[in-house]
Amino acid sequence: MVGNAFKKLRRDLAFRHGRRLSQFNYWLLARLAMTMIWLLRLLPVDSALNFADRAARRIGPWVGRHNVAIANLRKAYPQKSDSEIQTIAFDMWGNMARLAAEYIFLDDLFDYDPAATKPGRVEVKGIEHFVHIAGEQKPHIIFTGHLGNFELLPVAAATFGMNITALFRPPNNPYLADYILSTRRSTMGSLLPSSTGASFALAAILEKGGNIGVLVDQKFSGGLETTFFGRPCQSNRVLGTLARHYDCDVYPARCMRLPGNRFRLEIEDKLNLPRSAGGSVDVHATTQLLNDVVERWVREDPGQWMWFHKRWEISGRRKKRKRARQRGEA
Repeated sequence: MVGNAFKKLRRDLAFRHGRRLSQFNYWLLARLAMTMIWLLRLLPVDSALNFADRAARRIGPWVGRHNVAIANLRKAYPQKSDSEIQTIAFDMWGNMARLAAEYIFLDDLFDYDPAATKPGRVEVKGIEHFVHIAGEQKPHIIFTGHLGNFELLPVAAATFGMNITALFRPPNNPYLADYILSTRRSTMGSLLPSSTGASFALAAILEKGGNIGVLVDQKFSGGLETTFFGRPCQSNRVLGTLARHYDCDVYPARCMRLPGNRFRLEIEDKLNLPRSAGGSVDVHATTQLLNDVVERWVREDPGQWMWFHKRWEISGRRKKRKRARQRGEA
């Protein structure tokens, strides 16, 4: 019994020490990030964004996630050469750095004015859809992917008077999460953290006739078996389930980077959702349709998507392989 008690004490101490070390690492990373933010603020907007892009293209290949991005790109584009794959990965890191730096300058970047006579940094395509959704007294679902600066879409929605609640995943770093959340809330309206019970909160918003915005291009453990770039993956069924239950319109929306630190925000025509023989929305087919839309966007400019997500990792496969190896060793 003494031995078991000692083992338990050692595990508790290791756990506490590990938590403190993890919190210190989060704090240190947040301090470094805030220092970079302070330095970027000293530069003009274009200079800061271009500097962040150049720096990320040098640093990105040394980050562990670069290998994940390269592996994913080879799965998606088996016909491309190594140099073409590396070019897309470098573009991705530049896009990611710009996205991070653009948090600092959101108020300066979003200059869209429907009454303006000359173009600014932001142009909008599908204005009629923004206006229609804002004026229609019924629930809507708007979805997008991690493309360009997708954070500008809720800002555009607010500009057109659209009442929308965006589902987002906070960073694991609690210190950075606080900063990012405060920045988002000041410009993007209502936000809903992605956590246990988020689907019920989204349902409550639709029940009241509200609008929700959802990112749909990440791996979802235990999700529906679908395909992306022709390869098996797991996808969240929540959008299809909500669309079926509330029979609401679903619109694709995206942000595209343009030369000169400019952006095009677009809402496409509402989707014609696949339905079962009984007339209800087919959840599985709808989930696949969302993947197909995002894939089309990514193929148009692959350097603007986050390739370091483990999109094609299927939950449970690692454990099955480990158990198989253990049985083979026994």
